[in-house]
Formats: sequence, C-alpha cells, structure tokens
Amino acid sequence: MKQRFSSLDVKVIAHELSESLVSLRLANIYDLNSKILLLKFAKPDNRQQVLIESGFRCHLTDFVRTTAPAPSPFVVRLRKFLKTRRCTAVSQIGTDRIIEFQFSDGAYRLYLEFFASGNIILTDSELKILALLRNVTEGESQEEQRIGLAYTLENRQNFGGVPSLTKERVREALKTTVQKTAADQAAGKKIKKKGADELRRGLATTITELPPILVDHVFRLASFDPATKPSEILDSETLLDNLFQCLKQARDVLEEVTSSAASKGYIIAKPRPGAAAPAQGADAPPKPGKATHLLYEDFQPFLPKQFEDDTALQVLSFDGYNKTVDEFFSSLEGQRLESKLSEREAAAKRKLDAARQDQAKRIDGLHEIQTFNLRKAAAIEANIERVQEAMDSVNGLIQQGMDWHDINRLIEREQKRGNPVAGLIKLPLKLNENTITLLLGEAEEEEEAEEAADFDYDETDEEVSDDEEEAETSKPKPPPAKNLAIDINLGMSPWNNASEYYDQKRTAAEKEQKTVLQSSYALKSAEQKIAEDLRKGLKHEKPILQPIRKQMWFEKFTWFISSDGYLVLGGRDAQQNEILYKRYLRKGDVYVHADVQGAAIVIIKNNPKTPDAPIPPSTLTQAGHLSVCCSSAWDSKAGMGAWWVNADQVSKTAATGEYLQVGSFMVRGKRNLLPPALLMLGFGLIFRISEQSKAKHVKHRLHSGELSDAGSTAAPMSASESRGQDADEDEDSESDDEDQEENDRRERANPLQSHAADQNETTEDSLPADLEPPSDKVETLDLSEQPPKANPKSEEAQDVDEEAEPESDAESEHIPSPAAPASRVGTPSTASQPAKKAAAPLKRGQRNKAKKMAAKYKDQDEEDRALMESLIGVTAGRQKAEAEAAAKAQREAEAAAAQERRRLQQERAKREIAQHEEVRRLMLEEGVDMPEDEPSEAAALEATPLDLLVGTPLVGDEILEAIPICAPWNALAKMKYKAKLQPGNTKKGKAVKEIVERWRLVAGKKGVLDETAMDPEKIWPREAELIKGMKVEEAFNCVPVGKVTVMLGGLAFGEGGGGGGGGKGRGRGRSR
Repeated sequence: MKQRFSSLDVKVIAHELSESLVSLRLANIYDLNSKILLLKFAKPDNRQQVLIESGFRCHLTDFVRTTAPAPSPFVVRLRKFLKTRRCTAVSQIGTDRIIEFQFSDGAYRLYLEFFASGNIILTDSELKILALLRNVTEGESQEEQRIGLAYTLENRQNFGGVPSLTKERVREALKTTVQKTAADQAAGKKIKKKGADELRRGLATTITELPPILVDHVFRLASFDPATKPSEILDSETLLDNLFQCLKQARDVLEEVTSSAASKGYIIAKPRPGAAAPAQGADAPPKPGKATHLLYEDFQPFLPKQFEDDTALQVLSFDGYNKTVDEFFSSLEGQRLESKLSEREAAAKRKLDAARQDQAKRIDGLHEIQTFNLRKAAAIEANIERVQEAMDSVNGLIQQGMDWHDINRLIEREQKRGNPVAGLIKLPLKLNENTITLLLGEAEEEEEAEEAADFDYDETDEEVSDDEEEAETSKPKPPPAKNLAIDINLGMSPWNNASEYYDQKRTAAEKEQKTVLQSSYALKSAEQKIAEDLRKGLKHEKPILQPIRKQMWFEKFTWFISSDGYLVLGGRDAQQNEILYKRYLRKGDVYVHADVQGAAIVIIKNNPKTPDAPIPPSTLTQAGHLSVCCSSAWDSKAGMGAWWVNADQVSKTAATGEYLQVGSFMVRGKRNLLPPALLMLGFGLIFRISEQSKAKHVKHRLHSGELSDAGSTAAPMSASESRGQDADEDEDSESDDEDQEENDRRERANPLQSHAADQNETTEDSLPADLEPPSDKVETLDLSEQPPKANPKSEEAQDVDEEAEPESDAESEHIPSPAAPASRVGTPSTASQPAKKAAAPLKRGQRNKAKKMAAKYKDQDEEDRALMESLIGVTAGRQKAEAEAAAKAQREAEAAAAQERRRLQQERAKREIAQHEEVRRLMLEEGVDMPEDEPSEAAALEATPLDLLVGTPLVGDEILEAIPICAPWNALAKMKYKAKLQPGNTKKGKAVKEIVERWRLVAGKKGVLDETAMDPEKIWPREAELIKGMKVEEAFNCVPVGKVTVMLGGLAFGEGGGGGGGGKGRGRGRSR
C-alpha cells in the first residue's frame, strides 16, 4: 500500500496548490498530532484547508478534523511569523520531494520535505532557519538543520533546472548504470535482482525527473521489454532509439498532468476479502471512511497501464488530484477512527451484558438457596431420630467434660469401626459455635439407607473380629452427592433446627422478590453509568470524518426563516448593515429596527417576482423580536417594541451639513409600530434535503413562484394594512411635491450653508448609542456659525443661484483654510518691543539710566550686541521660543490640513452617496437590480435553497446536512430539534455545547433511536450521525446574543417531541 508522496505526486500537488492558494491569507495553523498540521487559508468567499503530514503527504482536505486542545511550541512559532500573511507562491524545488510555500513575496518560506523521516522548515528571505519540526544532525549526504543555520537548496535534485532529454543523455545514463553494476560485481556485492529491475533502477538514479512507475507505464504502452539489459541497449542502436522514444513519451505524460489547473486522479483498489459490494455499484465512488468493500492500494495522477490491465483491481477516478489524495488518506483514516469507536462501543456493550448476567446470577443464587434450605429442612424431618441420637451423643460427651480434640478423635475412630451414629457426623466439629454438621439423606433415600444398615449395639468392641472390622472398613461409602451436609444447632431440638431452615427459605424468597423488583432499576443505573463512561471516552477519541459544510451566502449575517417562509437578515455590525442596505434591500422588502441601543437592523426579503405582495404580520413580529433581542434590552430584560418601514423610505442621504457614518441611514415617512417583543430566542437545527425529497414538503415558501400562496398567506396583513394605506394616500399625494423639492435641495446643498433638518427626517444608526452622530461636530469644522434661516424662500433662491455649476464650485472655489490664522501666529520680534517701550513716557530715574546706558554702549555695533546676548543667554532663550512657536504653528497647520482632507473626503462621499441614491431611487421605481459588479441579488436568492431547508424531515427524505439556526422562539414552532433561550448568565458557547451534548446523549439511549426512520417522534440514525459530527465551536456563532439561560423540555430534541406536535407536557422545563 502506498503511504507517501513520490516526486510526481509532489509536482502535481504543488501545481494544484499554486492554483488554489495563491493570493489567500493564512488564517491560522493547528496541529492534529505531533506530525500532522492543518493550515487554514481564507479570503472573502474562499476558504481552503491544507493538511500536512511530515514526510508523507500534503493536500487540500474537504473533511472536518479535530485539532489539539493547545498548540505545540512549533505551531506557536509558526503562528508568530506566518499568521495573516498572504501566500504568494507554491512550487516544487527542482524535481526533489520538497514543496516551497512563499509568504509575503518571499519574506518567509515554508519548506515541506517528503523523504526519509520528513521535516517542516520555516526560513526567512535569506533562507535562515527560524523554526523546524525536528532537528537533523549532519550525516552522509545530509547537512545539519537547526534554528539559526542556513537552509541549502543548491544540492537539491535538479535545483538549477531539469536538463533536456536527448539521446546522448540516455546513452550516458546507460553507461553509468553498466559501470555501477560492474563495480558492484567487482566489489563482491550480491545483486538480488536483475533484468527489468536493473534497467528501471538505473534510469531512476540517472534520469531523476521520471519516476519508476511512469517508466513502467510507457514501457507497457510501447511494448518495450523492461528485462533488457543496459549493455544490450548500448550495443543496439534500434533498442536505444526505442528507449529514447519511450522516455520522451514519459516526459509528455508529465507535461500533460500539469497542463490544467486540476489534474485528474486515480485510486487503485482491490476488493476486501469477505466484503460485499454496495448496492450502487462499483462505478460510484464510495464515501470516505465507508469504503468497507474496498482496500485502497495506490493513487496516481495518470492511469498506469500495469493496473489497467489487471482485472483483480478496481480503478476509481476523481476530478482533481487533491480530491484523490484526500479521498485515499481520509478513507483510511476514517476506517481507523470508526474501528476505534466501534471497539469502545463494543466494550460498553460487554459491560452492560456483564451487568445483566450479574443480576441474573443473583436471582438464580437466591432461588438455589431457597431450594437448598427446603431440602435441608425436609432431610432433618425425615431423619429426626438419627439427628436426635447424634445430638444426644455429642452433648453427652460434652457433659462428661471430654476435651473437644478427644471428641473429634473418638468420632473419627468410631467412624472407622462403622458406627452409624458416628458416620452421620462430619468432621471437624464446630463446637466453638455449638454446631455440628450431619450428613443426612433425603426422604427418598432414607428407606434404602435403613435396609443397608446392620449393626448390633449389644456387641462390644472386643467381640468384633478382625475380619469383620476389615469388611466393615472396606465397604464402599455412599457418594457425597446423595447426602446433604446440614449444620445442626446443639442447643435446639431437631424440629427447631428444621424450622430454622424453613425460616431461611422464606427469607430468601422475600429477598428474591425484592431483587427482581430492583433489578430493572439496577440495570437502568448500570446503563446510565456505562453510557456516561462511553461518552467521556468518546471525548478523547476523534470523531468520524465529516465533510466540511459549505455555508450559504446569508449565513454570514444574523438570519432565520420565518414561520411563513420568508428569509430574514440582520446585520452583525455597521459594515454588514451597509452591505444589507446596498446589496440586498430592494423593492418590496421591509426594513425593521427598534429605538433601543444596539438594536440590529433587520430586513425581510420579499419574493422578487411579486414585490408588491404584503409581508405577513407574524413575519414582521418575528423580525421585530430579533431586532430587540440583539439590543441592550436583552441584558436589561426589558421588552421593547420595534417598527418597520418600506424599502423606499430608507436612504443614505443626510440632512444638509450632516454626514452619516457607516451603518447609519435616514428613515423618512411614517413608521409602523410593532407590539413589544418577547425576549425569547430558540436554538435549533434545520435540515437540508435533496431535490427529490422537496416535493413532499408542500408549504408556503418565498420562492414558490405562485402568487396564490403569497396572497393567501398575507391575507390578514392586507386587511389590516388597507385602512392605514387608505388613510395615508392623501398625505402621501400632498407630500410628493414637497419631497421632490426636498430631494433637489439636498442634491445641490452647499457645504458653506446650514439648513434646519426636516422634522420628518430621523437618523437611525446601528452603532452603539454612546457614539453619537457627528452632525453638530461636522458643522463646526467648516461652516460659519450662522443661525438657521427661517425663510425657506430665501434658501431656495440661494440654492437656485448656486445650482448652475455645483461640481465646478465644489472643485474650483477656494475655501479659506482653517490653518491660515495659525500661520500668522508667532512671537513678536525684538525690534517691535523697544518701539513699544519708547512710546511710553519714562520716569526720571529711568531717563537718567537710559542716558548712561546710551553713553556706555554708543560705540557698540550690532555684531557686538549679538555676541554679548549670546554670552549672557538671551539669544538661546529667544531661539527656543521661536522654535516652539514654529513647531506649534506646524502642528496647527497639519491639524488644519487633516481637517481639510476629512472635509473633502466627506464631500466626496456625499457626492457618491447622492449619485448612488439617485440611481437606487430610479431602480426601485423600475424594480430592477443595481448595476454593480456584485452578483445579481435576484440570482443569489433564486440560488438559495430555501425549499430544501426543513425543520422536521418526513419519512423517506434524504437528509444531506444539518444547519444550526437561532431565531425567535415563535419561528421555531415546526422544528424537531430546538431549545429555548432566555436572558441569563451562561455564555452562549457553553449553552450551545450543553444543548448539543444532551442531544447526543439522548441519541444513544435505548428506545429513542428509530433504526427504521419511520417514527417522526424519535431520533433517526441520519440525524444522530449529523448531530454527532457537528462542531460546537461553529454552531454557537449563529447565536446573536452573549449570555443566555437554556430552557430544555421533557425531551432533549424538542419541547414536546418531534415535529413540534407530539408528546405535549411530558416533563417540566429545566433551567440551566
């Protein structure tokens, strides 16, 4: 069985990894064990996982694997240098079994070695080793490898390039092979293989770019005899030409397998002895870990001729060599994991069987005790006279004061003489307990014993002859199985002894009844303990490999499917709010929000084919509940009401002079209030079924394509909305002209003017409430503080005057920079200070002093004055003050420039938003998508398999995958697996783990799992398998709140059982 990569495998895998990983960032690195690493690469809408086993394999994987609880020191060091870096190149080093990953344009390089014991080496751009999996000591043809040394590539195979294949090169290769063989023979080395192996080995060591299996393949294709000796080929030019053509064909195969982005792969397998083939036939590729009828032997990027001609082998083909290698190793790994789990389950079953057998043995033992005591009592009654005689004999000896040892010896001597009374007594005596043991026959055997007994009590010991004594002693003793050893109390009569055994029999009977009653409870307790031990043991075992579930486009948001079948989306942050507004809020959709801090912005997607159909009230209420639950009301446990508006009432156009941050929107017009929300969410599972099973689920869906379903479902809404729409028609008609004038005024708004905000316009921000909208602050940056003009006509007139060239004004008009005053701020010069002093009248003493100073310094020029000032420190102080003033002026200038840049950016953003809003308004009126580079929103919704997502599978459904979902509790009414969440103190990760673990525990209980998958109130095997393979770390990401309290019903997989309808009231809810 093939276990590691060849040079050809490395070449093909490196080519495919280069196509898949270049431009992706390394998200994180994990270790599965000491030799296997998992690298996760990601960029938007593209995630890849690379599995690396040192010395053996490296490929993309489509299966979920359990990582180590804590990273190893080597992984920690890799994360330090490589995490979040972009992969820029993946290549093979020459033709050697080494793959090179380059990160950040070669700033860091990761080398994977697949020869010998293998290694993983991280270097910098100068090939200095920064980290490596194992240190390598210096040896033959192996340089030393440790941190701090340089990693050499020059000695790698064909590092400088693969030489061209020529006939002279083939001739030299054959000569080298012949010389090496002759040298080995001269040295006396044993050559185990000759012929075909000699030629193949010679070509493998001289023409290293061609692997031996590829050479064998082309030999079979060209019918070239591989047993030909190299010396014969050198002597024959024809054979040399044929060999050269074969090798050229092998080079063509190499170029062909790497000519496309993904090479086709082949797995060679053979049937497993004693295993039956699956029903789907041999052509269908088996599931990973489930190919129990096949044994995988080899994998290649081409179909070798030697395997194709072998009828005992089966060839499986795959699109993509990464998938081929992943299937090969994952299948073997899955089978090993499954066998380990099966062994643990078998051990648990053996423990349970042992507990049952122990209970059965106890009951059987009590029954045997009853029978035995009954037989003992009957034997005493049948031999009442003999028992009395034996008791009197022993009591008489005790009353005579005879020693207990002498009594034993006397009875032993009498037994040898054949005394029948002594023969009843079994030695040794238990005189310390006042008890003797008698060997008594049962009632049926007693008559035979009396006939056989013949003893004359008148004869003395002296009258017994030696012959008679020998005859008596030589008589065969009755078999011990016919006599019962019964303990007799010497202080009680024989009848009292029999009564004592009857009492013991009755006690054992009562104990047996109690044991039978308690056996069921004992077995149940043993089952629970064994199940708990099995669950704890399975935690340490890796689960069976499960395919990585590809998330749908809406799972990056907070989402759920309402009870009426509508898709509801909510933003997790301001950036997602912006994406929801720009990409997915279309005509007919509904915008839901709440006036609570941190409330989520929620949109309800309407059917694109019928955008005018109203949304049902239940869906609106559930969306409002989600918006309120995502706010601070969840932590404060205060229910609040939400509101909703139509899509055309929401825009990014702010009032004049205001700037809307990312995730903030303007809502105009009437808000439709919703009832106060219930702070109650639910965590559940929704199942994705196949296309063939979709026809069984007949219910209203968003993309059903039938207007009758939407109309009938929304009938209550249309009746309730009609009155509000009729009442608003007049108001809307009167405000159309005003809205049009308002839009025109907003488009030509001048940043130097301030306008009063319309009272009907409100700013809705999805950011926290402590981040207030910067409308007032922005106005103070670049607007003159003028009171708002009360006359709207003067505003309109001014707007009309400035409407001629709005773009040219914004670009060409010079706006005074706020930095201009700062540029004029400075320290007064020295010449200005004496002038100010001379202007002031001097006092008498000062005038006299000034005259003396003028006379003293009348011959001093400017140079002498500057020299004197520098000596006394006046110049240094002046220079320091001037430097500080210049630095302050520079800082103010930079701040003013940054403020100006922000103002220009805001103006540019306002113009872009205005253009986008105008295009959006026109598109909403026409009902078409925005002309953007993103995929069409309608196409994305049509590709959304909402019809394939069901809460309760029906009998016969093919369940593909299980998707965790968190939604308002009312929206999970038809879910089979669900748990109620309320505000609490438990972290959501711990709460979801508790829910999933309980589902797994219930799935392992006897009587809950329905192997036939016919009872919807029980767990089905496919459901249990999906729950067992679910990763809790990914499941709790759908919960939009932080801390919760879990409320579980009587059944762990739903309050009231499967399907949301059965098992009402069984068990009270339990809080965790």
